[in-house]
Amino acid sequence: MNFSQIGIGAALALAAIGSALGAGAAGMAAVGAWKKCFALNKPAPFMLVAFVGAPLTQTIYGFILMNTLKAKAMASIDPGLLLGVGILGGLAMGFSAWLQGKAGACASDALAETGKGFGNYIMVLGLIETVALFVMVF
Repeated sequence: MNFSQIGIGAALALAAIGSALGAGAAGMAAVGAWKKCFALNKPAPFMLVAFVGAPLTQTIYGFILMNTLKAKAMASIDPGLLLGVGILGGLAMGFSAWLQGKAGACASDALAETGKGFGNYIMVLGLIETVALFVMVF
């Protein structure tokens, strides 16, 4: 069995699992925040969608890492190395997406309640995103 194939697939799969968890967490919070706004006859901020969608980019990074590992496998790089890089890289991206979604959930609640701070909240999500970018690049 060629273990490099597991690592190649894991890069995308683990990143995507994290994206799903993160978008799910942020999405549930956005729905709850909109519900509060509707109940109070306040305008429901559409910008909460940005918080929900933020974790999805880690799936793209996982795809890029997967393709890079696939190219390295064709160049006969050590299968154990590819297995490790794929799993650990996918996990790092997945956790980044999941925790970015949790931060997006908090941001959704805060923005819906106050109507203020969108730039600050996006900045926090961007900092969390940087972890996944660093994993993909390095």
